[in-house]
Amino acid sequence: MQILSIQSAVAYGHAGNSAAVFPMQRIGVEVLPVYTVNFSNHTGYGAWRGPVMDPSDVAEVITGVEERGAFGSLDAVLSGYQGSEGIADVIIDAVARVKRENPRALYSCDPVMGNARSGCFVAPAIPELLRDKVVPVADIITPNQFELGYLTGTTPDTISSTLASVDAARAMGPSTVLVTSVERPDREDGTIEMMAVDDTGAWIVQTPHLPMKANGSGDVTAALFTSHYTRTRDAADALARTASSVFGLLEQTHTAGTKELQLVEAQEHYASPRMEFTPRQVR
Repeated sequence: MQILSIQSAVAYGHAGNSAAVFPMQRIGVEVLPVYTVNFSNHTGYGAWRGPVMDPSDVAEVITGVEERGAFGSLDAVLSGYQGSEGIADVIIDAVARVKRENPRALYSCDPVMGNARSGCFVAPAIPELLRDKVVPVADIITPNQFELGYLTGTTPDTISSTLASVDAARAMGPSTVLVTSVERPDREDGTIEMMAVDDTGAWIVQTPHLPMKANGSGDVTAALFTSHYTRTRDAADALARTASSVFGLLEQTHTAGTKELQLVEAQEHYASPRMEFTPRQVR
């Protein structure tokens, strides 16, 4: 399986492609990474160095990949942190060209904007571009609860309201939605959930909620779910594998007491997930 992954890159730590590529490789995916920014570290540190890639440069790299004849063998395109507003058109164009070569290829958009605790941390124009231009051409989207609410103009905070928000998102274009953080007030203390919905049904999975901030974990989640779903087209199985792998990664990082994800050290959790969390069908 081959995935073109258009995301940010950092030299220090793990975010964007620097978080997503290795877990996909570890489960047998051939990844073609294209960078939207090339930063020293993720922006959560409050200071960073390095360039935002010009959209024309990103487009040139993608065209070079196309010229090698790679588009016909791509199974999916994955996009994440976009860096600048001009990247949206580059991604949309690339997806259209890939799908001309392989109509079965999927486009998975991680609509990176921010989260409930930090608010938006992208350029002001990007949330609207994601909502109005990018998400409608996606097959899969992987928003967190905050991003899902922005995209749909809703307030997802219970299972029923989250399902309604997902339905609103699916009406925009994507057939498959993974909500990477569902924090409903009536859940068990010390837990957090993820929800996956496609044409066959809706499932929710619950894991312990570790008391830590984990920059890059959403990028890993989107990458693994996209890979598993593209391979099997089974939302429940992709959700179970992703939840187990990501919890293993977070647990190992929390135990180590490090600020950055233990991405390499936790690699067996991607290759051989413990499958300890069973999704529950909610529709």
